[in-house]
Amino acid sequence: MIYKHEMIELVLDAAPNFTPIWEEFLEYWADEDDVPLYVILSDLARYIGSLIRDGKDQEIRNIFAVIERWHLEGDAYVKETATVGLLEDLQNSNVVGTGLSEPIEAYLMPESKRGWLKIQAFWGSEE
Repeated sequence: MIYKHEMIELVLDAAPNFTPIWEEFLEYWADEDDVPLYVILSDLARYIGSLIRDGKDQEIRNIFAVIERWHLEGDAYVKETATVGLLEDLQNSNVVGTGLSEPIEAYLMPESKRGWLKIQAFWGSEE
């Protein structure tokens, strides 16, 4: 089982270049007992968008393997956060940039893809 406090550790193992973003986030929220993971997941969505623009295929694949694990092995909070906190941001062109929905979708694994499609159905659009 993957719990809230383990989510970003898995990302850092998969994508060590995300570490400075995580460290800046922790510094900003240092006075809080419980950091808002939804905020860092927006940062992760932007980071994934930049990886796609830069063609960093292996790092993208590594991150999407983590996202799939969150959906398959996460507790209820982790699963919901992975979908509503990350996948929804990945569909938002204001977060990741215009025209990235299709390239991002190509990296989704089966369980993540189900969450992606649920979000699309909820909002009634692709991006």
